[in-house]
Amino acid sequence: MKRNYKVLMLVLLLAFASCSFTTKTFDDPDKDKLLVQVITYVLQRGHFSPRDFNDDFSKEVYNNYLDQIDPLKRYFYKSDIEEFEKYKYELDDQLKAYDISFFSLTHDRLIKRIEEAKAIYKDVLDKPFDYTVNETYSSDYENEAYVSSKKEMRDRWRKQLKFTNLANYDDLIVMQENDSTSTDKKSMSELESKSREETLKSINMYYTDYVDDLARKDWFAMYVNAIVSEFDPHTFYFAPEDKERFDQQMSGKLEGIGARLQKRMDNTKIVELISGGPAWKGKELEVGDIIMKVRQEDEDQAVNIVGMRLDDAIKLIKGPKGTKVTLTIKKVDGTIKDINITRDIVELEETYAKSAMVGKDDKKFGVINLPKFYVDFEDYKNRNAASDLKKEIERLKSEGMEGLVLDLRNNGGGSLQTVVDIAGLFIKDGPVVQVRSNEEKEVLKDDDRSIVWDGPLVILVNELSASASEILAAAMQDYKRAIIIGSKQTFGKGTVQNLYDLNRMVRNNQEGDLGALKITTQKFYRINGGSTQLEGVKSDVVVPDRYSFINIGEKDQQNPLPWDKIDAVDYDLWDSYFDYDTTISNSKKRMADNEQLKLIEENAKWVKARMDETQHSLNYEAYKAMLEKNEEEAKKFDKISKYETNLVFESLPYEQKLFANDTVLKDRRDSWHKSLSQDVYIEEALNVLEDLKMTYSIKKVAASSVKE
Repeated sequence: MKRNYKVLMLVLLLAFASCSFTTKTFDDPDKDKLLVQVITYVLQRGHFSPRDFNDDFSKEVYNNYLDQIDPLKRYFYKSDIEEFEKYKYELDDQLKAYDISFFSLTHDRLIKRIEEAKAIYKDVLDKPFDYTVNETYSSDYENEAYVSSKKEMRDRWRKQLKFTNLANYDDLIVMQENDSTSTDKKSMSELESKSREETLKSINMYYTDYVDDLARKDWFAMYVNAIVSEFDPHTFYFAPEDKERFDQQMSGKLEGIGARLQKRMDNTKIVELISGGPAWKGKELEVGDIIMKVRQEDEDQAVNIVGMRLDDAIKLIKGPKGTKVTLTIKKVDGTIKDINITRDIVELEETYAKSAMVGKDDKKFGVINLPKFYVDFEDYKNRNAASDLKKEIERLKSEGMEGLVLDLRNNGGGSLQTVVDIAGLFIKDGPVVQVRSNEEKEVLKDDDRSIVWDGPLVILVNELSASASEILAAAMQDYKRAIIIGSKQTFGKGTVQNLYDLNRMVRNNQEGDLGALKITTQKFYRINGGSTQLEGVKSDVVVPDRYSFINIGEKDQQNPLPWDKIDAVDYDLWDSYFDYDTTISNSKKRMADNEQLKLIEENAKWVKARMDETQHSLNYEAYKAMLEKNEEEAKKFDKISKYETNLVFESLPYEQKLFANDTVLKDRRDSWHKSLSQDVYIEEALNVLEDLKMTYSIKKVAASSVKE
């Protein structure tokens, strides 16, 4: 592994944690005010491009926050907004004074309006909808005005609920029409009544399981994020529970029983057992079981968690490796029993790299999917993306791999540290990425001259390949080490964030955990000097996909930092016999004539057109006609999911041995292999590998002839 980056990151983190931040003491007894005080201090002194707290900033925070808490404009009245507007240009002053009166006002009013909304939707759904009336519902919430009266509010809810209910109503009608065996035919009014019952059940569940579970601190976290997101889209405040989830996602592991839980009405329900975890190994818990009570090994009495917030229930159920917990479970069959579980480290396999081997003609190729650039921040020597990728490559090589596809599609990034190490697996040595902190610049290099894989390499990307994915793709492209196949450009996130524990800012903190702030402190640049910010990485071979016409990139976010350029660094192109230019040209020709890709592009345009529709008829006949028209148009896209390549993908021998005791892992790999066999992008990546092998042989023979 490459160590120079670790030294640099240590210096940066120490500087960030120790410079001017520790010279100020924070001791406000009000936790909310203390949090604002600490966050504003860190933002102004630690952000890559700090903003002035002025009237423009105040206005943006004001609008952003209201959009977050009432996006559909179905809570606040025009009179509420008129009352709030006196704060529109005062929030900057409130921040400087650590004043949270605007939040308190809006929060109290919101809770009141939510309770009023519950009464409204229940009343609306208690009465029949007349679907013969010609009226429309607008989903253009941004341009909708706030209502002026309770009558208007009720009518807004009525239209929203009527539109939501249309799908349930139509489903019941279609089910009855298709059920030729039933003798109990219901009238249209009975079906309409039943559809409202189902809609009421769904919306009750939404409020009970989500909205009612939000405490004041959760709403305050939204307010804080409305503030910090004005600096850039990736500066984000993590409440204590969110910070813990972030760490789990980055490391790909957690300590606990190994079960995914959801709130269902007042119950905590098991929705998945994580393969390899204690609950999975114990074979006593099942999906669908309800956890009623939790007792720790040092406690005599169990804690009843029925009606408890999900986050609070999870805190009781999770715990350090080796500790024991007793769960009182209501089984799916209604029986109640106590189950003892010893907690352990649970690895989330879907986070980790996975590989497969595929034969094509007389050649064998490897495919590695990397969902995230994961790392354990507490211990880099522990499992991480770079070490896992190296293992998978060596395993594929031992099986005779002649070319490698690295799939970074939908990979949103992760640890910058692992990018440098992974790039070093494919090049002899040299710069990988440039990192700039304000005016200071560092070049992160691969100093290890060993190469794990020197054969043909293709990297797959799409619009959701971001950050660390873009660094790796850009470096391999600049070196001409790999061919990049994918979207017109990747996401376009060219910034680096550090996660800062806010509790370290407060001496003798008695106010409880303050959480953490993920703050943008650097920008990174390609070794050719260009930034990936906004522009992303442009693929060598551009292929359409379902995201081609949807605004999901960095340039479509609020407050992105601008694109810029710095000086290039010295680097040598990859020295090989691969003919990249000819291979890319051949691939482009194949892609231009590929009927599957033409269909995917047409489907992407059609989906975008449907997404842009904001006016919807509430007349059932008109709705049904539009539904049938869309269904008919959609039929021509059925071929997309039926595409087959005749390629057979297999797990490596070490993994096949695991299948005997882990059927869940086997099922997941079988599903992945099936999706690969239907993937036109994987198919073309393998074609490109084949071309690279061919041009390598031709050029090497030609070079040998010249020498002779």
